[in-house]
Amino acid sequence: MCEQHRTEFALQLSGAGRRGVRSGPCKPAEARRAVERAVAARCRAADTPCDADALSDALLVASELTTNAILHGGGITDFRVDVLEPGTDVRVSVCDRSAALPVVSPPVDQQGRHRVGGHGWPIICRLAHDVRVTDLPAGGKCITAVVPLS
Repeated sequence: MCEQHRTEFALQLSGAGRRGVRSGPCKPAEARRAVERAVAARCRAADTPCDADALSDALLVASELTTNAILHGGGITDFRVDVLEPGTDVRVSVCDRSAALPVVSPPVDQQGRHRVGGHGWPIICRLAHDVRVTDLPAGGKCITAVVPLS
């Protein structure tokens, strides 16, 4: 898991992330657009410029979370993005059908060949200052990452 970040496992009591329920983006590009809209709206409301590097980090985290849910989690069952008050962080939550926890793959396989991919979870852990994995009552999990915007 994220060795440098707190990762919490808890039971989510709401109905979010139920199997077969899709709300929000189902593709990484749609997730990035949702994050971009939420952050831009916060910047307009606060009448402050958005930090392009911080936004880029948040977009990458959203993209990696959704990609991992599609590739390893059986698909996205729920997606949420919130800009936290006072607007210094963005919280991205992606739920999927798998109860399996994220793992870091070794960079090389047993034959010593370099693996393609396997960088998503380390990227998420590096860019987010809080990562939580929540078991869902109907099965599956929800991963929430909080990325600083400044």
